[in-house]
Amino acid sequence: MVIWVSAELAYAGVARSQFEVSYVDLHGTQVSGPLNACWDALFEDALPVRSFPSFKGQRNFPGWWWSATSGRHVGHESWLERDHAMLLDFDPEVVGFSSQPFRLAWQQEAKRREHVPDYFARQADGTGVVIDVRADERIEAVDAEAFAATEAACAEAGWSFRRVGALDSVLGGNVRWLSRYRHPRCGRRVDVAARLREIFREPTPLFAGAVEAGERLGVLPVLFHLLWRQELTADLEAAVLSSSTLVTVNGRAG
Repeated sequence: MVIWVSAELAYAGVARSQFEVSYVDLHGTQVSGPLNACWDALFEDALPVRSFPSFKGQRNFPGWWWSATSGRHVGHESWLERDHAMLLDFDPEVVGFSSQPFRLAWQQEAKRREHVPDYFARQADGTGVVIDVRADERIEAVDAEAFAATEAACAEAGWSFRRVGALDSVLGGNVRWLSRYRHPRCGRRVDVAARLREIFREPTPLFAGAVEAGERLGVLPVLFHLLWRQELTADLEAAVLSSSTLVTVNGRAG
């Protein structure tokens, strides 16, 4: 079933947007309408408007990222998109996000143009962020036009727009490591978690703090889970996580 949302009914006296939006809500209903009638939809819960095909000889690597933020899978069309899904999942200001959240359409030089952004993220303050993932060296003129139109649509809707590319290798590697411990089961030992928070009140080397908390192999998954949740913090951009990395309690957490 397809539902058309009328801007004239929802916004009497307001000019119709130059952008049209089509999306699939969490219940599988297809919804279409002018942007100024759909901007407040829960796009962070939207289902992908297109599939993630897989075929022999494929050069990109599609798949699904399990989000600790929402507890459900979010699709990606490449490893670069996967990495940015990971960063959204790691961001404490993001409370939900979806992939291929809507199809944006507009007229450009008497031609109909369409673009599907890669992600929509909802932040803790209620604002929306639209993200397009494309490495700098892969942006063609047609891509730049689509990104510019998407940014204009975001400004109309009151969202932010980001075009992101390759991750910093150190940050990416560290967050990928911590993401292995993102599942809530890694934090079930609340006694160990409490002990770690006490130990790392002051900056302490990672392994030294883990050993002080108990048997290292049992403690490390909890420690990494707390780092993923950013209840503990370390400089993830300066160097690869190691036994000597200084870890401390994040004063902003909680």
